[in-house]
Amino acid sequence: MKKLFLFAFLLGATLSLQAQVKAEPGDNKLTKEEIRDGWQLLFDGQTTRGWRSAKAQTFPKEGWEVANGILRVLPGNGQESANGGDIVTTHNYRNFILKVDFKITPGANSGIKYFVNTDLNQGAGSAIGCEFQILDDELHPDAKLGVKGNRKLGALYDLIPVSEDKPFYKDEFNTAVVIVQGNHVEHWLNGTKLLEYERNNQMWNALVAYSKYKDWPNFGNFIDGPILLQDHGHEVFYKNIKIKELP
Repeated sequence: MKKLFLFAFLLGATLSLQAQVKAEPGDNKLTKEEIRDGWQLLFDGQTTRGWRSAKAQTFPKEGWEVANGILRVLPGNGQESANGGDIVTTHNYRNFILKVDFKITPGANSGIKYFVNTDLNQGAGSAIGCEFQILDDELHPDAKLGVKGNRKLGALYDLIPVSEDKPFYKDEFNTAVVIVQGNHVEHWLNGTKLLEYERNNQMWNALVAYSKYKDWPNFGNFIDGPILLQDHGHEVFYKNIKIKELP
């Protein structure tokens, strides 16, 4: 009876949270200024147009949901890319400013990847690319792994750590920004720069050689690639996904 009650309580809490998460009237739209400045929407708030599975040419039939103007990663068993699987944009990007609003649930894990090569891993697990880590640092065990915090929220996953003092708003939407200009890359969170690095050089290659990506050829050095949102078996909400391509 106690187990049944606990299950009912958790289910009710999940459904309650889902009902509360919805887009605001101005979400998933571009302002006149953004249109003039060259921004493009990657998620229209209603469809999955412009996205596909990282391991197929169609959008996953399960594991993802569009509702109330939100692109939602449905909860699974916590395994990497084992529910609906990762999704990627149907277009590749080279130089850009990417903005993504995200909201995590307790203990959640996900990620925003760029310079992805979907041909590198067609087996189990996530597609391979540089990752802006999305994580509940307090409750997910991955935050305590890696080196000096390089698996925490906002980090370049398993490569470059971020400061503990970062502007993250629990139970709210946060804005992740990735800026790529040639070989220079920056991660921002809620208007604060978290890290920056240069790729395609000896230092970068040495960094990769001591990471979990050491066996993947040319990791992080590709000219371009799609944007990826990761399914890691936890419920995460995305909206206001937009990109500005740079010369």
